Amino acid sequence: MEGLERLEQVQRTIELLHSIGISDSNPDSERFLANFTSLLMQQCGEVDICAKCELISKHMSKISSLCIGSELQCETKDCPQLEIAAQLYYDDETNPDTSQNSCDDVAMIGMDAMIRSNSTLEDFCRSYFMFHKMETNQPQSIFRYLPMLSFIESYIYQLDGLNEKLLELPKGGGPICNTDLEVGDPNLDAKSLRTFKRDPFRPLFIVLESQRLLTARISEEFRFGEEYWALERKLCCALVSNKEISIEDVTRAIHLKSFDYRVLNLLLYQLRGEKVNELHMEFLSISELLVEVSDDLCIYVQILFVIGRTTLWRTISMFCVCLLSIMELLQHQSCWQNL
Repeated sequence: MEGLERLEQVQRTIELLHSIGISDSNPDSERFLANFTSLLMQQCGEVDICAKCELISKHMSKISSLCIGSELQCETKDCPQLEIAAQLYYDDETNPDTSQNSCDDVAMIGMDAMIRSNSTLEDFCRSYFMFHKMETNQPQSIFRYLPMLSFIESYIYQLDGLNEKLLELPKGGGPICNTDLEVGDPNLDAKSLRTFKRDPFRPLFIVLESQRLLTARISEEFRFGEEYWALERKLCCALVSNKEISIEDVTRAIHLKSFDYRVLNLLLYQLRGEKVNELHMEFLSISELLVEVSDDLCIYVQILFVIGRTTLWRTISMFCVCLLSIMELLQHQSCWQNL
């Protein structure tokens, strides 16, 4: 099974090279180019692709002479240690951060994140499947695309949980307001810091690229997600520090908050092999904004109920009910107009 997966990966890399005009009539040469490309793409600490190419160019003549010499003249089947050495090229003992860097590039989700994302997935199926001409009462419509949708949403919730850890108060007392996420700050959660200091969505990029689902629009929405979490940290720090809050930051955060819904919609278009309906996306962006306002008002209603502001509580409650009813009506109306 693992051998088939490796062959599939090699074939994908060859096809990718063909798409940019790199090919060779010799199949062995093409496989070498694919393996070489995969080697360049492997994570090696802080060494980026440009640095790797410079290293190869700088030392190629010496490496060639070494390979031509007797030291490395053997077949792979006779020298399995060479294959093992290639796999362990970036050894844990050489660099203690290696195993952690490798894990950071693998998209993994926990049960807690899956449970937390469940309500969002249910809401997405109920509210947005209609825009894709899909029925929520047909199991095949849900389970065909559920694995990828669930995985992406769960991973986003997991990142959201790590972001919340950066906002937790330290044991010493005062609030954490280090929005720059400086390495070495003892008050910051180590895993959260490492995740957000690097590219938090890189593991998802790798997954989506491997499935040929990643688009520029989806990548942009992930960047909006990073921006939203940064604004959330900034606003929370301002609140606990009794500092002035920028209305522009609040407005921007509200617009960015539902980035995961936009990712799910764009992803569903990709999974179904359909072109993105811009009219739907424009309508959904307005719908999401109103839903966010309604959700915030509902929270405000609960607070008013607790403190006993009965009249204002009833007024805002009615407003929320009306707003949600209007949103549901507009969604169905938009759906019927586009059938």
